[in-house]
Parts: sequence; structure tokens; C-alpha cells
Amino acid sequence: MGEMVSYRSQGAAEGYLAIPSGGAASPAVIVIQDWWGLVPHVRAVVDRFAEAGFVALAPDFRHGEPASRPSEPRQMLNSVQMDEAAADIAAAADYLAGRGEVAGKVGCAGFCAGASLALWSATRSERIVAAAAFYPRLPWDGMSDEWNDYAGKAAVIHCSEADGTSSDDGVQTARRAIENAGGTCQTYDYPGTAHAFFNEDRPENYDQRAAATAWARTLELFRAKLG
Repeated sequence: MGEMVSYRSQGAAEGYLAIPSGGAASPAVIVIQDWWGLVPHVRAVVDRFAEAGFVALAPDFRHGEPASRPSEPRQMLNSVQMDEAAADIAAAADYLAGRGEVAGKVGCAGFCAGASLALWSATRSERIVAAAAFYPRLPWDGMSDEWNDYAGKAAVIHCSEADGTSSDDGVQTARRAIENAGGTCQTYDYPGTAHAFFNEDRPENYDQRAAATAWARTLELFRAKLG
């Protein structure tokens, strides 16, 4: 359904873009990859957002090169690089806002490392007004305790049991920071789930019921906030 597009960030950037088939201008969603890059699962999520009525874009942080071992993505998105990655996401929001197919506001959804970045990116872009984080996992020391520009914005965090549920220190740090900045943050626990429970390409972790519930809650947030 989608296609690769180029846009300007801190340099040349690329991403996978999908547009709803209805023809009407729509709100937009940025999809942030997990550890492994712009893999088929991430593209499939972009397509699903388009089918649900959103213009969707997944930036390619790895420039076409998937991670080959678990240590590589941790090096790619460590705490030192948080602001740089958030700036790239803000540039993606600007790119979407400039497209004729986009009307309304921009949301951000992410998985694992991308979930943490989705939450953080709303502090770096006025355009991003809602964030959905699926089982966030990233060194949180790269994020300030004070998250600016969250007033009036909203976030949901989908937490797996394997990651420590919503009681995880990082999740609670993010929730408090968002609320202290004037935003709202709803956390959801999914009992019995493993990390990556939304990923159909990982059958050992995938939980169909939890994934469907998390997806419905995410769409509810974006439809309410993006207009």
C-alpha cells in the first residue's frame, strides 16, 4: 500500500509512507521502529494506520540496514542520541504537515525503543499532540525529568507483564513528567503478555487479544486528539 519517500531532516531522510484510499485529507501518525529498524512489521503498522484513516509515515533511522544483532540497535538509539532522534521525528512531523493529504494534527506511535522515543518526541515538536507507546524500553537517563511542551497533549502507554507492567520505573518517570507538564497519560497493563506482544512476526511473543485491545485504545486516542 505504501511507498518510500524522501524528506529533509538534519540531512537527507527517508521513510515509508501510506495514505488512506478515501481521498479526503486526514490527520497523520508517525510510526517509530523498534530495535530492528524498518522491518515488515513496522511497514504493516503504517499500512494499518492508513486503512484506519490516517496518513502514516515510518522514518528509516537505519537507512535501509536492519540490525543484525541485539547490541547494534542499543548502540544506535542509546541515551546520548535521544535528542537527535527526536529532532528527526520532529522533521517527519513537519514533512507530514506540509503534504496536501494531511489535515489536522500529528500523533506518534512507537514500539520498544521507538515507544520511548514516541513519548519523548512530543516534547520536541508542537505538531505532535498525542503519543502511543507500546512496551517502551530504552535507557531513560537520556530524558530530562522535566518534559516541556506537553500541556494539552495526551499519551497512552501499553505495558507488558514481562517488562514489569506500568509499575516499571521508566514508565512511571514518563507518566509523572507528562502530567507535571500539563499533559495526560494513561497506562494500560496486559496481564500474561511478553515484550513485543503486538508483533505478529514474533509468534512466540504475540498475543492476539492484547494486541487488538491496545490497537483499539490507540485509535481511540488518535481519533479524539488529532481531529
